[in-house]
Amino acid sequence: MKQLQRLGLVLFISGFTCWIVILTLGQFRLTTAILDQVVKPEHRAVVQTRTAFMTNRLYTSNVAFIRDFNGAISGYNEEMRAKQVWDKVIYENYTFDVTKGASLGVLTSPQSRLWFWLSIGLATLGGLVYALSGLKRLPGIRNNYLYRHPATDRGWIGISVGVFLIGFYIALYFYPEYLTNWVLLVDPVSRALNAGPASRWFLYGFLYTMVILVMGVRMLVNYRHSPYQQLRTVSVMFFQISFAFLIPEIMQRLNQPYQDLKNIWPLDYTFFFDYKINEKLQAGSLGIFLLVWGIALALIAVPVMTYFFGKRWYCSWVCGCGGLAETLGDPYRHLSDKRLKAWQIERVVVHSVLVFAVVMTALVLYTYFTGQSTVLGFLDSYSVRSTYGFYIGSIFAGVVGTGFYPLMGNRVWCRFGCPLAAYLGLVQRFKSRFRITTNGGQCISCGNCSAYCEMGIDVRAYAQRGQDIVRSSCVGCGICSAVCPRGVLNLEVGPVASRRI
Repeated sequence: MKQLQRLGLVLFISGFTCWIVILTLGQFRLTTAILDQVVKPEHRAVVQTRTAFMTNRLYTSNVAFIRDFNGAISGYNEEMRAKQVWDKVIYENYTFDVTKGASLGVLTSPQSRLWFWLSIGLATLGGLVYALSGLKRLPGIRNNYLYRHPATDRGWIGISVGVFLIGFYIALYFYPEYLTNWVLLVDPVSRALNAGPASRWFLYGFLYTMVILVMGVRMLVNYRHSPYQQLRTVSVMFFQISFAFLIPEIMQRLNQPYQDLKNIWPLDYTFFFDYKINEKLQAGSLGIFLLVWGIALALIAVPVMTYFFGKRWYCSWVCGCGGLAETLGDPYRHLSDKRLKAWQIERVVVHSVLVFAVVMTALVLYTYFTGQSTVLGFLDSYSVRSTYGFYIGSIFAGVVGTGFYPLMGNRVWCRFGCPLAAYLGLVQRFKSRFRITTNGGQCISCGNCSAYCEMGIDVRAYAQRGQDIVRSSCVGCGICSAVCPRGVLNLEVGPVASRRI
C-alpha cells in the first residue's frame, strides 16, 4: 500500500510542478490587430497610442508584458482623474484578453496537448493512484494520526495548501491575466465542448470538476463500508460533471444561455440580474423554461424537498460547493470549530448574508421593472450588487470559503456564509421530517462523531442525552453515523411532531 501511495504522490507532485512551471512559459507580442479585436471602439485610439511602445515588441515574460500594459493604461487614467475628466477614464479591464491574444509559443501550438498531459493529466493520475491505494486497507475509518499529521492538523503542509488555494482564488477573481497560460492549456477542451476559446471561468469549472472526480474516488475508497456515503459521493460527482459542467457548456455551443441547472437562488445571486433575465427572455422558449426552472427551484423545490428529506438533499447530494467540501475538503473536516461561541457567530453571520442577498435581489428587481437604480434616495442597486459580488461572491465564497479548508475545516462557506444553506436550514429546523436519531444507551463517548462533524456540531453531546439532532446547520452528510463504532446515530425521516428537540 505504501509503495502505491509513494508512486501516486510522486506522480502528483511531478504533474503539479509541471503545472506551476507552465505559468512561466510562452512569449508575448502586442499588435494593433489584437487591440482592434479586444478593445472597445471608444477606447481603441487611446489604448493604441499609450501602448505604442509595446507594439510588435517580443516579451519573454508575462509579468513584464502585464506590467507594461497595466502601467500604460493606469498612467492615462491617472491623468484623466487629475484633470477630473471622468468620462474619459477607462474602467474596463482589458488586460486578460490582451495578454491571452498576445500569447505565442508552445501553449498556442499543438504541443500544448503534451503540456496538458504532463501537468493536469499526470497530477490526476497520481491522485487516483494514491486514492486507490486505500483499497488495500480494511474497510472502516480510523483516525490515522489525523490530529498530528502536518497536512491535516494545521501543520506546514496544510498551511502551504491553504496559501496556494487563497492565492489561486485571488488571482482568478482579481488578476486572471497571470493565469493566462493555464487558460490556454485547457483551450482545446473548451473548443471541443462549447466551440469557443477557454475563459478563466472555464478553467475554474474544469479544475473544479476534475478535483471533485479525483477526490470523489478517494471518498468512495475511504467510505466503502457505508452504502449511504457511496451513493452520496456518486451523486455529487454526477451533478458536478453533468448539470454544472457539461450541460452548460453544450448549451453555449447551441447558442443558448449558460446556466448551472442545479444552482439555486440565493446561492446563485446573479440569477435575477437584469442581463441574466434579458438573456433568457431573448433565448425564446428554452430561455423562459430556464427562468421558470430557477424560480421553481427556489420557491417550490427548496421548501418541499427540505420538508421531506432535510437540507441534505441539496447540500450533501447536489450542491457543487458541498461537493467540493465533501471531496477535496474531507481531510480537513475535523478542523471545524465546535465551540458554542463559533455556533453563535455562525447563526448571526449566515442569516445576515441571507438578509443581504434578499435585499439585494429586491433592489435588483426594482431596478429591472422600474428602470430606476436608486431606492429611498440613497440605496443604489448597482452599488449594492457590486458590494455583494465582491465581498460575498468573491472574498467569502471563494478566497475564504475554499482557501481556509486546511485552517478552519471544509464547510467554512456552507456554515458561515451560504445564503441558500441558511434558507434550507430555516425550513429544516422548524418544518422537516428529517432528523438524526440517537441511542444514548449505546454511546461509548469515543468522540468520533463530533470530531468528524464538518458543521461544528457537538454530536456526542446529543448522543449522550439521547436527543435527536435537528440543527438548522446539519447538512445530513451522515459521516457521524459512518464513523460511529456502535451504530448509535441514524439518519431518519418521520412525522415532524415526533422529533425530540
